[in-house]
Amino acid sequence: MDQLKPMVEAVLFVSDEPLSAQKIKDFIPDADVAAVKSTIDALRADYESSGRAFTIEEIAGGYRMLTRPVYADIIARLRKARAEKKLSQAAIETLAIVAYRQPIKRVDIEAIRGVQSGEILRALMERNLVRIAGRDTVPGNPVLYGTTKEFLEVFGLNSVTDLPKPEEIK
Repeated sequence: MDQLKPMVEAVLFVSDEPLSAQKIKDFIPDADVAAVKSTIDALRADYESSGRAFTIEEIAGGYRMLTRPVYADIIARLRKARAEKKLSQAAIETLAIVAYRQPIKRVDIEAIRGVQSGEILRALMERNLVRIAGRDTVPGNPVLYGTTKEFLEVFGLNSVTDLPKPEEIK
């Protein structure tokens, strides 16, 4: 059973839905349903006795690893921070246009996207992914946008030349 514990724990940890003992067994060679159930009970006892942040609950006909309710505030703050980091589809499109066509004017971004992009550009600038790269020499001297060093860091690039070629993207 000691070898089964980390396997059951790993399956429950990565699952995004409750899993029946049978389903857990299906992922683990040479396990049987009774052994899986007793292992889950042992894991529950281990978590409880050691004061761990996790518990295993029986939900909707299966088992699911959950964070104990006492840590709900911490988890809520983490989720909020993650949600703030996620980019909308419109922001991703705009960022890709800037990355591939920089330096680029807002009017050119909007011509490609077919919608106004001022607010999205402002949001990308607030996240330090896009910067003002200069001004064009055409009448009105419109602002030119480009990507930042942080953009390169976030996407694991040394330079924008490391971006995949458009024909390589499927």
